[in-house]
Amino acid sequence: MSAGQGGGKGGGRGIEVRHLRAFLAIADEGSVTRAATRLRLTQPVVSRTLAALEKHLGVRLVDRSTHHLALTPEGVAFRDKAAAAVGAFDEAVGPERLRHRPLRLGHAWSAFGPYTTPLLRTWQRRHPLTPLELRRIDDRTAGLTRGEVDAALLRGPVDAPGLVTEVLFTENRVAAVAADGPLAAHRSLSLADLAGDAVVLNTVSGTTTLDLWPRDARPVATLTVANTDDWLTAIAAGRGAGVSAASTADMHPHAGVAYRPLADAPPLPVLLARRDGPGHPALPRLVALAREIVDRE
Repeated sequence: MSAGQGGGKGGGRGIEVRHLRAFLAIADEGSVTRAATRLRLTQPVVSRTLAALEKHLGVRLVDRSTHHLALTPEGVAFRDKAAAAVGAFDEAVGPERLRHRPLRLGHAWSAFGPYTTPLLRTWQRRHPLTPLELRRIDDRTAGLTRGEVDAALLRGPVDAPGLVTEVLFTENRVAAVAADGPLAAHRSLSLADLAGDAVVLNTVSGTTTLDLWPRDARPVATLTVANTDDWLTAIAAGRGAGVSAASTADMHPHAGVAYRPLADAPPLPVLLARRDGPGHPALPRLVALAREIVDRE
C-alpha cells in the first residue's frame, strides 16, 4: 500500500503501511520510545517515519511539546482513518494480525459498574485473540476525543462533538461523606443534607455540578479536585461531601468514606461512546456484548 509518488502535500516517496503503523503505535503508547519497542525498531527510525508522514500530509499529527506525547486535533481525526486503512490491509493479506489488535475501552471512574467483571470475563472467553484493555483516564470523555481509546464508558450527558453514544443503563446516585462525620450516622441522605457544608466536585472527569441543587438551596461552599482519588481523599479528610453514581461505592471503597443513598437526586445514565467514523473492527461486538450483559445480569 502506497500513496504514490509525490501524491501528498509534502511530495516525496509516498506513504506506506509502515508509516501508518508507526503513527498508530505512537498514538497508542503516548511515547516514541515505547512505540519503537513495540514495533521492534529504533527510536530515530520511528521519529523519522512519523516526520515523513506529517510532511506528506502537511499537518502536525502529534504534539511534542510535553513529555507525554498527545495527538493534535488533526491527529485524532487521522487516527481513525489510519486504523481503518491498516485494518483493511491486514484483513486482505493477514486476517490474524487484525484480530490481535487490542480494543481499548476507556473510563474516568467506576468503569461498567457491577457489569465490569462479567464484561471482561465474557469478552476474554469469546474473543481471546482480541484483547480488551480497560483504561482509566481522568478526562470527561476518558481519552476518547483525544484518540487514546477506541470506545469509552461515560456517565451523564456528554456534549463533545463527533461522538456517538448509547445509554446502556441508569444508576442511582449516592452521597459520599466522611465515615466519622455526623452525616454517616444517617441511613440515607438528601441533597439538602449536603448543602449545609462544602461539596467536593471533580471538575475534570466527574458529573456532579452545582446545577444538581435548586438554585436557592445550593451548598455553602465547594472544593474542586481533578480526579477520583483526590475526591475520595478530600471527603475522608472531612473537607466536604460528594455525590456520585451508586457503583462508585463498590468500585472505589475507602476506609474513610461512607456511602449513603441519595433519595432525591435524579439517576445517572451510563453511556457507551465511540467516535463517529471508522473505528476498531471489534466495536460492534463490544456494543452487542455490553447490551447482552446488562439484560442478562
